[in-house]
Amino acid sequence: HGVSANVEYSWGATEVKVPDLADAIVEITETGSSLRANNLTIIDTVLETTTRFIANKAAYQDPQKRAKIESIVMMLQSVINAVPKVCIMLNAPEARLTEILEVLPCEMPTVSHLSKGDWVDITAVIDKNTLRDVLPLLKAQGARSIIELPISKIID
Repeated sequence: HGVSANVEYSWGATEVKVPDLADAIVEITETGSSLRANNLTIIDTVLETTTRFIANKAAYQDPQKRAKIESIVMMLQSVINAVPKVCIMLNAPEARLTEILEVLPCEMPTVSHLSKGDWVDITAVIDKNTLRDVLPLLKAQGARSIIELPISKIID
């Protein structure tokens, strides 16, 4: 195509080097926010890829190494599982428990009786994207002291 180019390797913060050190870059990006923050525009996608965990076949045959490898995979997967979720905790009148459980989009919330006999504490893990719709419904059913907590890992 008649293009004369010098290829330079960059080991981090490549987006900062434009325009001082390069006319164009090829960069791995997830969201593109760092590129936009540096006034750069993505003009084409060269490759879409996924991250893989790869183990040496011989190491994977060793029971001790295999256990460590599987432990690492479990921990990585637990973080991925947690990304779209939040934990909510709330207090509710026991008389409204059925209605509140119908509102919660989860499989198995934890329900504990509080020291005040006619109240329960409910803990549930729900999708983050349902939270804004669920919170008003919980409040309307009498829930109080609603707390949202981030989750760092979910191990299934």
